[in-house]
This record gives sequence, structure tokens and C-alpha cells, in this order.
Amino acid sequence: MKVLVLTGPESSGKSWLSGEIQAHFGGELVGEYVRHFIDEQGRDTCYADIPAIARGQLAWEDSARGHQPELLILDTHLLSNMLWSRALFGDCPAWIEQALLDRTYDLHLLLDPVGVSWVGDGQRCQPDLGQRKAFFNDSLQWLQRHRQPVQIIDGDWPQRSAAVLGAVQRLLGGKSPACPTEC
Repeated sequence: MKVLVLTGPESSGKSWLSGEIQAHFGGELVGEYVRHFIDEQGRDTCYADIPAIARGQLAWEDSARGHQPELLILDTHLLSNMLWSRALFGDCPAWIEQALLDRTYDLHLLLDPVGVSWVGDGQRCQPDLGQRKAFFNDSLQWLQRHRQPVQIIDGDWPQRSAAVLGAVQRLLGGKSPACPTEC
């Protein structure tokens, strides 16, 4: 099983690209638990919600890992939960970072916010490119500090799509889970 994570600031294409990957290669896709949580609660999050959101994300990820797909696509993971908690509330429960470090990920595709426009959707809160770039930089620093496999994805939408599909093709050794021979 190869575990792929799309990470980075909001409105940089994580969900769209996750869907593109799944459509092209198959695999199992795990979405963002926090979106489900906000929709279910009908309100913005507060610091007290962070543990429940992180546990929900882990539960979704663990359930998908249990299916042992050839390709597991994570639209996000605990890095985003941790960085958002720090950005919004100035703190994050320490266990979240340790839970993130206890897991193995084969590749992180880190999406740069430069080159695409921010799109509000009722849950996003960083229309300022400077804020999104700071989130990107924090993500990159964390991934590098912890020696996580990472590839930066940038450019416009077609460039991002091509770069992501190429990265996944390489991750899978040139084969798609959807086809047994080289595609």
C-alpha cells in the first residue's frame, strides 16, 4: 500500500487534485474530517473541538488503511489539523504531533498557494495570499524538519494536475492500481 497525502493551505486544490488522482489511478480517498465536523455541528470550530477533529481524521484514515488499498489518498492529515490549531488558537494538543509522527506516509504533495486564486466556500478563512503562503511555509518547514518525503506542487490548475499525476505515477512505479500493466 502506498499512502499519499495532499497538504498545504486552503484553496490550493487538495480536494480537486485528490479526486483527479482517484479518477486516474483508483485507490481509496479519505476526505477532510473537519469539513464533516463543521457541517454536522453547524458552527465554527473552537479550541475544545481540536481533539475530536483530530480523532475523527485519524479514524477515517485508520478505517481506510484497514482496507489495504494499493493507493491510499489522503486529502489532508494531522499536519493541517496541527497547523490550523496553532494558527487559529495559538496552541495545539501535543499528542496530535506525536500521532502524526507515529505514522508512515510515502509521499506528501505540498500545494503552493501561488498561481491559483482563493475561492471562498463558507468554511475557508484565509483570503490573504500572505497568510496562505505562511501556512505553506510552516507546512514545508515541518515536513523537512521531520524528514518527510515531500514534493512541492505549484503553477496553474493544468500544471498542478500534470505534476500531481506524474508524481503519483512515479510513486506507483509507473503502474496504476487500476491497470495491471504500465499505463
